[in-house]
Formats: sequence, C-alpha cells, structure tokens
Amino acid sequence: MLDYILPAAVLGFLLDLIFGDPVWLYHPVRIIGKLIEFFEKLLRSLFPKTKTGERAAGVFLVLFVTGISTAAPLLLLRFLYGLNVWAGFALETFWCYQLLAAKALKVESMRVYQAVRSGNLEKSRYAVSMIVGRDTRNLSFQGVTKAAVETVAENASDGVIAPLLFLMIGGAPAGFFYKSINTMDSMVGYKNDRYRYFGTFAARLDDAVNFLPARLAGLLMIAGAWFCGMDGKNALNMYRRDRKKHASPNSAHTEAAAAGALDIQLAGDAWYFGKLHKKPTLGDPIRPVEPEDIPRANRLMYAAAILTLVLAAVLRLACLALYWNFRPLI
Repeated sequence: MLDYILPAAVLGFLLDLIFGDPVWLYHPVRIIGKLIEFFEKLLRSLFPKTKTGERAAGVFLVLFVTGISTAAPLLLLRFLYGLNVWAGFALETFWCYQLLAAKALKVESMRVYQAVRSGNLEKSRYAVSMIVGRDTRNLSFQGVTKAAVETVAENASDGVIAPLLFLMIGGAPAGFFYKSINTMDSMVGYKNDRYRYFGTFAARLDDAVNFLPARLAGLLMIAGAWFCGMDGKNALNMYRRDRKKHASPNSAHTEAAAAGALDIQLAGDAWYFGKLHKKPTLGDPIRPVEPEDIPRANRLMYAAAILTLVLAAVLRLACLALYWNFRPLI
C-alpha cells in the first residue's frame, strides 16, 4: 500500500483539477457527517448535561468518529490491495480525488464572479451565500467580491493544501482522518450554548492538525504569488504582519498572504446570524477590491496547491530513497 500512495495522490489531484467534485456520487464527507450526527445524539443521551459531562462526550465523539473514519478505508484498502493491486490502487486514487476540493472551490467562487459581472446584486448575494457563513443580504458588490476572495484564500488551506499533505503522507486513510476532524470542527466546533463544551476537543484537535499545514499554505501562497506575477513581496510583508490577526490560530495565514499578493484589504467586521462581529482587517487597501480578484485568488490557490504537490512528492521520494538505501541495515 505504501508504494502506491504517491501515484494515487498525484492522480487524485489531477482528477480533481480536471473534473471537480463528482456530485453524482454520495460524498464520503457526508457519510462522516451522518456518523457525527449519530454519535452526538448517542453520547448526549449517555453523558450528564454538565460542563464536564459534555466535554467527556466530545472526547469520545472524536475518538469514535476519527477511529471509524480512518479504520474503515484502511481495512477496505488492505483487503483490495491483497486481492488485486490495481483494484486497491483504483479505489485509493478515487478517494484521493474525492477528498480534494480545488476545482469545486473554483467553480463555486466563479459563479459569484459571473453573478457580479452580470450586475445582478441579488443573484450575487445568493451565489456568495452558498460558500460563506456570514449574512449576505446587505452586502454590496464589493462586499460580495471580498467575501468570495476570502473564502477561496481560507479554504485553500483546509480544503486543498492540508488534505493533499495528509494524502501524500498516508494515502486515503490519512486523508479520511484529516477530513473527519475538519468536518467535526465545522459541525460541533462552535462557541455557542449547544457546543461550547461538547465541541471543545474537536475544535482544539482541528487547530492542532492544521497548525503546520496552515503555515505551509501561507508560505506556498507567497511563492505562488511570485509564479503568478502577483505582488510576492507584499504577500510576504502582509503574511508577517497580519497572519496572527484572527481568533483562530490558523485561519489568517492564507488570507493575509492573499491580501498582500492582490494588494487589497480583506476581512474586517462581518454580520453573522444578525449580529455584528468585530474583526481586524488583513492587508492594506493599496487598491479597491474588484471582480477580477476572484479569478486571481483562484490562480493563487492553484499555484499554491501545485507547489504543495511538488514539494510533498520530492520529500516522499527522498524518504523512499533513504529507506531503500538503508533497508539492508535495518
């Protein structure tokens, strides 16, 4: 299985770039979502509704969901590889393809771009509401555009670069491990009355597994800015200055780099569920945000993803070379 991780991840990445999310097929992340819903209901019924009880239930939720989400694909792949190498390789490649979201991110954000270019503000607000969590009903054209750019920049890390790194390290099972944590954070990692304690462990674990990928993603986005002919120097400056300006330890790294690369200002105050949330801005308003920043952000995301693939492939090949050279001594 280890010998086929690299080609499976590379082929999966290429399939995602070409075809995007296979919407005709039930996505494995939706299965993980159903698993989370099942165990949340079960564990809430078993543990006391106290601060300690809910935190303990949240720990068991993470253990069950990550355990099943990782073990199930691992065992199935071991069986298929043992039965027929090509059958195992085909399934692993397909899963790698499903677990990446570069093309889907581009397609959804470009729908916002087309709506903005059409001059239909209500259509633009609706299109961006499909990819952001904030209130969009009062956004201007510039606000809609900025929200789409921020979404591409932020999700470049946890939707593309981080899962790609996990796939390159441990194949599809590692990808499912990452996606299970990421999905739990998106479902229970809220600081509201329902999940303040129950979702604590899931949120902290998501911060931990994204700590290195988020920083690497920010640096690769800076490198991508140079390759794309954007403002790489400003991307580096804004990354250094603004990457920690977020409540989450990981969220601002790619946004700060993207803001600098595009010479625009991102983030700032936003409305969520009818309540204004005060947030710091990222980057300097060297020029106003414009619709063309959406396809520019996508090019930046693709450049960073390709650099991730190349870097991870080189490191994996180097590790394999060392293993085979020192194998007789082990």
